[in-house]
Amino acid sequence: MTKKIINPFQDESESLQIGGLTIENRVDRVSIYGTIDLTLDKVGLVNARQLKEVLDLTLAELEKSELPDKISLAPADTVDNPFA
Repeated sequence: MTKKIINPFQDESESLQIGGLTIENRVDRVSIYGTIDLTLDKVGLVNARQLKEVLDLTLAELEKSELPDKISLAPADTVDNPFA
């Protein structure tokens, strides 16, 4: 199994799935949504380590940056459904 990881705040096209969690990378935020069960087995250990690695990388990027108090997120663009 190839281990995939993201580079937080560096690439708008990166996305990662850990169990039922989806982690989407943006240049101004990292979005994490979904659910995950960290089970008491080898699969749970692998998932926990991968989640920790993503959070450690994200924290390292945040700590090395000069951060504003809060950013404003632009609203998402709505586009017509091309399949409708």
